[in-house]
Amino acid sequence: MARVVVPLADGFEEIEAMSIIDILRRAGIETVIAGLHEGPITSARGVKVLPDTTIDTIKAEDFDMIVLPGGQPGIDNLNADERVKKLIQDFYNKGKLTGAICAAPYVLANAGVLEGKKATSYPTYKEKLGNVDYLEDIVVEDSNVLTSRGPGTAACFAFKIVEKLAGKEKADQLKQAMLFNC
Repeated sequence: MARVVVPLADGFEEIEAMSIIDILRRAGIETVIAGLHEGPITSARGVKVLPDTTIDTIKAEDFDMIVLPGGQPGIDNLNADERVKKLIQDFYNKGKLTGAICAAPYVLANAGVLEGKKATSYPTYKEKLGNVDYLEDIVVEDSNVLTSRGPGTAACFAFKIVEKLAGKEKADQLKQAMLFNC
């Protein structure tokens, strides 16, 4: 079974984090929520989530993918955390899937994994991604990096992750069962 880690920092975007976590778990993909600190993590709009573990317990070799949700000040908190940056680099350097949505591709850029790649993000982060081939597609894939645009694209992003980790047939079955059309 594929395993995915979703790091959560205070100020995360609810729709992005919860859509991804929910859809991956429905697909039978083990999805671990890793908080930057012990105890509940508070979203951008005050929703509290109790993570499965903390970021300190996460090792790239134990997972197939890392996915960063956006949200403010969540991405600033992820971006300021050296543990997150090191994990992103570990996943990327091991050829594992690395994903980010909304403003979170900015964290990938600062970790050095977007250089020269095709990518997307929330529109206001376009200029902050550095040397990327910026696209406005819902989901952009370039080698082992997946990026997406924002809350409205979170489900489509999650289905693309399911496709990558569990196959297109599984993703299509889940879309049909959930009445999604993307």
